[in-house]
Amino acid sequence: MQLRVLMVGSEVTPYAKTDIPAQVYAYEERGVRYFFLDAPGLFGRSGIYAENGQDYPDNFRRFAALSLAGCEAIRRLFRADILHCHDWQAGLAPLYLKDRYRLDPNFMAVRSVFTIHNLAYQGIFGREILPMVGLPDQAFLSGGVEFYGKVSYMKAGIARADAVTTVSPTYSKEIQTPAAGWGLDGLLRARKDVLHGILNGADYSLWDPAVDPYLAANYSAANLAGKALCKRDLLETVGLDATALENAPVVGIVARLSEQKGFDLVGAAADALMAEGIVLVVLGSGEARYVDLFRGLADRYPGRVAFRVGYNEALAHKIEAGADLFLMPSLYEPCGLNQIYSLRYGTVPVVRAVGGLDDTVTTETGFKFADYSGQALLESVREAVRAYRDKRNWKRRVLAGMAMDYSWTASAHQYAELYRRLRN
Repeated sequence: MQLRVLMVGSEVTPYAKTDIPAQVYAYEERGVRYFFLDAPGLFGRSGIYAENGQDYPDNFRRFAALSLAGCEAIRRLFRADILHCHDWQAGLAPLYLKDRYRLDPNFMAVRSVFTIHNLAYQGIFGREILPMVGLPDQAFLSGGVEFYGKVSYMKAGIARADAVTTVSPTYSKEIQTPAAGWGLDGLLRARKDVLHGILNGADYSLWDPAVDPYLAANYSAANLAGKALCKRDLLETVGLDATALENAPVVGIVARLSEQKGFDLVGAAADALMAEGIVLVVLGSGEARYVDLFRGLADRYPGRVAFRVGYNEALAHKIEAGADLFLMPSLYEPCGLNQIYSLRYGTVPVVRAVGGLDDTVTTETGFKFADYSGQALLESVREAVRAYRDKRNWKRRVLAGMAMDYSWTASAHQYAELYRRLRN
């Protein structure tokens, strides 16, 4: 990939006394121009946000620099109508836009959109960082960054952006409540007139069983024959007896193993779930307690549970295609994509009715439960297993899911309309 240097200098970093060299590169693909910030002193590390489980102590500088670089790109490289920022890592950009650049003619017509992907991660730092990220002390209150005596980059983005979006309609409502607002529900209620829930989309050029290159056999709603071959291939790939388990309901999980994903419920109901005759195939990495949970299940049920630690792109696709059911019992889920992939692959989702899971899975296409309890999860899986035994109705459910369209087309129209309203 040939890249061209477009900007070199230290102005993209908001250090008070220390300059860090930075470059911006441009790359164009399929008519879309991408810009990349290269600042090795800030980003040349083995992790993105953390290393060995510990956040980098200068994350406040690293992502302030990213926000400032986005603004500087508008001033130096191209004119812009909309500055679209995502999560706390870009939370200072709307604040810089409104304060630092308020008198710059390059920014007079620029509007900002701030998208919340996960409100639980807020970028909270001590008040003493303000001068180190180019903000005066009075910005602590007037800039909207104050959060219980500290600085919140997430709050800055919510408070200062011209529009705020979330990645699903239900999540936009949930975060306005104390239960899911992570201390920012009051601000979000105050800004509800500019808060929009726009569902994430799936890239069906990458996630469609009709064209997926990772599958043992491609298939579609018009011809489902390949799905059975994908089930056999999945079981063989993870070392299970495909012939013996041909008629057993295979439950797939591909996830980050964290509390958010609801695996406490799996732990609470594990043996009762296995008593339903299911086969469990899990791919994921994360917290040690959940790694231990699935390793323990694989040890107790060696012929019916397969657990692979980490992430493997090919195996993730094989699970989506080869499983009969896909389990997502999330504590909270801003949007979620695996349930959308599962629907397209004819793999029926079993989900907790929160956030984007509630928006995308219906009673015709999957199974939902509301209570955050192992018993509620167990009852939903039992219902799904009973439905799986009724092959005619099961096929009807599979086809209903495959007919759903959660591509980016509808979501892109909503974003385009939001951009138009902000420009007018």
